[in-house]
Amino acid sequence: MSGSVRVDIRQLPHGEGLSLPAYQSADAAGLDLLAAVPEDAPLILAPGKHAMVPTGFAIGLPPGFEAQVRPRSGLAAKHGVTVLNSPGTIDADYRGEINVILINHGEAPFAIRRGERIAQMVIAPVVQAQLMPVVALTSTERGSGGFGSTGR
Repeated sequence: MSGSVRVDIRQLPHGEGLSLPAYQSADAAGLDLLAAVPEDAPLILAPGKHAMVPTGFAIGLPPGFEAQVRPRSGLAAKHGVTVLNSPGTIDADYRGEINVILINHGEAPFAIRRGERIAQMVIAPVVQAQLMPVVALTSTERGSGGFGSTGR
């Protein structure tokens, strides 16, 4: 299944001059997000520390959709930098700036510079559950076994 959905985007003043989020290949699932930190003041992320990184834009998702903010594999593999609350969820009714909470699990400080690709954003459909109170749940072979009960 492939398709598209209209997502309105508004570039904020501190994001001016940056490219809008973009897919980097024809079959990419995520749009790359760029850091909207000042040109003359990179954000230095010390080992073990986290920070909220602005992207310089806000979006208007249609009802029934969410945006998921996910790590970029290259930053994680090469530098130990990842999205702390992965995946971060942006609800359809949120209209504020998209920010990315990055954490440095690496051993060296990591400089986040203006325009650097810091995360990716995946637009996905959402199904809301209707919770139905019951006295008992249907039984399954697994039952209440969890946390490794089906194997290593």
